[in-house]
Amino acid sequence: MGHTIERLAGEHPAGYLALSFSHKNTEISIREKLAFDSNEATSGSSKDFLQTLKSQNPSIEEVLLLATCNRVEIYIYGCDLETIADVVLDLLAKTKGIDAKYLKEIADIYTDQGAVHHVFCVASSLDSIVVGETQIAGQLKSAYKFCFDNGFCSKNLTRLIHFAFRCAAQVRNSTQISQNAVSVASVAVKQANAIFEQSGLSDKIAIVVGAGEMGVLASKHLLSCGYRILLLNRNKQKALALANELDNGSSDLIEVRNFSELPTLINQYPLLFSATSSPCPIILNSMTELTDFRRFWFDLAVPRDIEKPNIDNIFLFSVDDLEQVVYENLANRQKNTTQAYEIIGYYTLEFFRWLQSLGVEPLIKKLRELAKDASLKELDRAIKKGFLPKEYEENVAKILHSAFNVFLHQPTITIKKFADKEEADPIIEAIKSVFNIDEDGIFINRYKCEYDTTLN
Repeated sequence: MGHTIERLAGEHPAGYLALSFSHKNTEISIREKLAFDSNEATSGSSKDFLQTLKSQNPSIEEVLLLATCNRVEIYIYGCDLETIADVVLDLLAKTKGIDAKYLKEIADIYTDQGAVHHVFCVASSLDSIVVGETQIAGQLKSAYKFCFDNGFCSKNLTRLIHFAFRCAAQVRNSTQISQNAVSVASVAVKQANAIFEQSGLSDKIAIVVGAGEMGVLASKHLLSCGYRILLLNRNKQKALALANELDNGSSDLIEVRNFSELPTLINQYPLLFSATSSPCPIILNSMTELTDFRRFWFDLAVPRDIEKPNIDNIFLFSVDDLEQVVYENLANRQKNTTQAYEIIGYYTLEFFRWLQSLGVEPLIKKLRELAKDASLKELDRAIKKGFLPKEYEENVAKILHSAFNVFLHQPTITIKKFADKEEADPIIEAIKSVFNIDEDGIFINRYKCEYDTTLN
């Protein structure tokens, strides 16, 4: 069951919403239906889905879609979060052909502080099937860039993602959670190697289908275990480039084969690893033939690459079958996750404190600028009228600077104290009104993100 949304107090104030489907709450058959093809990121389903979502609900101010092989996450900033969650899940169910009621039952839904905490956990890889893996940071960065470039998110989600990366960096630097972290690919190879040794197979040869991130990882681990690799990819040039990179230009360890040879090769060798981004299976039962040896196939893709075999001596392992991932990470998780969660909790609170302070820091800076400008203006007027010798200008400027700093010291402390209080907004607005401070002039750059070069 997903998390229950807590109804927000007030008249639907704007806030953060996160909807999550991952290995924790969604079986692989549903995850592959929810998947958004990574190749469609700039022109296909991701963009269409987000455009439809925003057009259907004006309460959605910003939205970000994170879709990887093992999770689909939707992060939103807007008003009336409960209604938004229903709209998102209804559209997702309709788009992906899944029963909406079922989707709402399994969805993990987080609002406001819970949403921020969840995003920080995802960015820090505490929510990954392999705790400590570093792929998620790059995936989140790419998702943010795509959504920002296409106008789906701006300052509020930029703030969230900016802080999420800071939190993730602190988790990595303060714990050993990312050190020696196993991956799905490494566990698959380890399991295959154990099978190889137990089965008494003679030739350490493995077929690898796909030259993407997971295919690269599988190939590296296979090479480290002494396997020769037959590498296939629809784009043969990409496969050749990978082989050259991993095999230093030699063909002794990696042999690139034509993708059209796949139906033949799967009936000639016992070990196969498939990790493509195909939206439908590429290895079908119609391709398989009876053999006098057992075959062990590892499907590392979501959606799955391999149709469930109808031949008894083909043993298929999917991502969800590799439960050993959980056990191999158990010691690492117990040792480091407590500290990691403490860091995430701290950063969650700091994020909301920072949001509050955004309203006062530019204001304080502007008040000091006004005091400085007024002091220097009067000093200049006094010198021009002969009230003060020119040679005293520098020293008097220092005295005036010290004077207005002393004068503004206590008001500055008081304003900062108000930043954490519910009544902060009307007080800040009153101060801006009294001093005739233009908000647009002082708040334009307050949400800059280190990954957002367009705001520099």
